[in-house]
Amino acid sequence: MGNHARAETTARSACRPQLRRLRDCALPTTPPPEPERSCRRSKRASLPSPSVDQMDGRVKVVGQVERVDGASLTYAEFVDRFMAPNCPVVLTGLTASWRACEDWTLPGPGDRRRPDLSFFARNFPSPLVQVADCSSREFTDQKRLEMSMQEFIDHWVGDAHGGSSAGDRESSLLYLKDWHFVKEYPDYVAYTTPTFFIDDWLNMYLDSHPIHRDSDIANHKNETNCSDYRFVYMGEKGTWTPLHADVFRSYSWSANVCGRKQWLFLPPSQSHRVFDRYMRSSVYNLNDDVSEKLFPEFNKAEWLECIQEQNEIIFVPSGWYHQVHNLEDTISINHNWFNAYNLHWVWNLLYEDYKVAKEYIEDIRDICDDFEGLCQRNLAANTGMNFYDFFVFIVRFALANVIELYHLQQPEVATFSTETAHHFVYNLKSIRNVASKMITTEAFTTENLRSISEDNRSAFSNVKQILEEESFRRLLVTLSKAYEHIDRGQRNCLKSCTSYQKSCLSMICLKSGCNVVDHITSLIGEVCVPADLVTLIDSALSDG
Repeated sequence: MGNHARAETTARSACRPQLRRLRDCALPTTPPPEPERSCRRSKRASLPSPSVDQMDGRVKVVGQVERVDGASLTYAEFVDRFMAPNCPVVLTGLTASWRACEDWTLPGPGDRRRPDLSFFARNFPSPLVQVADCSSREFTDQKRLEMSMQEFIDHWVGDAHGGSSAGDRESSLLYLKDWHFVKEYPDYVAYTTPTFFIDDWLNMYLDSHPIHRDSDIANHKNETNCSDYRFVYMGEKGTWTPLHADVFRSYSWSANVCGRKQWLFLPPSQSHRVFDRYMRSSVYNLNDDVSEKLFPEFNKAEWLECIQEQNEIIFVPSGWYHQVHNLEDTISINHNWFNAYNLHWVWNLLYEDYKVAKEYIEDIRDICDDFEGLCQRNLAANTGMNFYDFFVFIVRFALANVIELYHLQQPEVATFSTETAHHFVYNLKSIRNVASKMITTEAFTTENLRSISEDNRSAFSNVKQILEEESFRRLLVTLSKAYEHIDRGQRNCLKSCTSYQKSCLSMICLKSGCNVVDHITSLIGEVCVPADLVTLIDSALSDG
């Protein structure tokens, strides 16, 4: 059954009064149009060439991703040159102190390293890991399997020792993906997140909050509904990832602990070129013979290439479609993340996917007693969150930034730079921009708000209750530490604490009897709709 048929069947079944639970839903995703500034391109001759057949024989490569020494780059420079303009970059010199680079690898030819598979089998016997079969397609991704770590390693070692013929080997390449290593082994500090990437709202939030509040969605098993977006990938030479743009249109960073990867990137302004004429289906594999009839713009696409070496980190901006091949046996560490600089990308994706989800079931609106709720459940199943999940998210980050900005305006706090205050102001303006776009959405009409769960409503409406929650306290401490770290300009992120023994919520508060809660509740007592959030932010930015 195709994606469209599965989605429509799910929607109609869920609409029956006696059946409220959501089943699998896979809806096509339309990429949100978003212009990006022109990104610098390195000369192709300045980079080594891969030793295997290149993907770029079938696509037009017009330049290489820029390489920069990360050790000599400041955070402000990274923001100005790459994060804000949404441009990819390869960063060197940031992984020398990582435990993973020693523990997880063995010496290889020359100065190369190779995976120490026996170390993983001995020390990380995960009950089950998620593995992609690189030879088998399932909808828009590779078929996923579950197996033990030992089974995965046995398969890999069997291939390496010639346990299968060349033909069988080609059809049996398995790629361990999306392994939640940090969550499974929190006491083993394999790496420290580089300073450039620690303003990570997505993983800050998931360390203390669930992504969904609605029990119908939270209990639904879906691979995009996970505990965090910090992963380890492991794959032998020849494993690969199909063409895609990252979940939530987030940023991502990927560090090669060992091995080499080839990346091909397409700027967001050209993303329509890998879609069919109806903007419903996208190219799966750049190595395929792509049909000009189905994808009439594909041959006009202009790509950037990158050969990522061991110990290098690549920054993947929002909305850049990319395909990745492992040129050697490779282990990598990967995070998806977003913050104020790409928050609008997340909202644009949610809104576009919502319109598609709504269109597919529009003809059953009149017979459905909670049509908007059904649209939101389908959106959460397909995209990973819905409008209510996202609103809870931005309300809490708005409150956290208001608290930090309030304290920076106090005369007792003189240790933080003006740039830190600018961070909080920029964050609030970014949230305000997104909230203002949410005001007119159907999900937040009075009628539809009556139908949402109490868990959802209370999660964003009662400001004082939010401020008193331990989960919010943990989020605020983590955010505060991240900006304290950025302000100091250090290169390694400190490990976040889970509680803070002060009467005030903020780490930077120096008052013994702080009244920040009273201050915020005096600005607004409830945030029931996006317009209330805009009012809160306007009041906070004009205050003092």
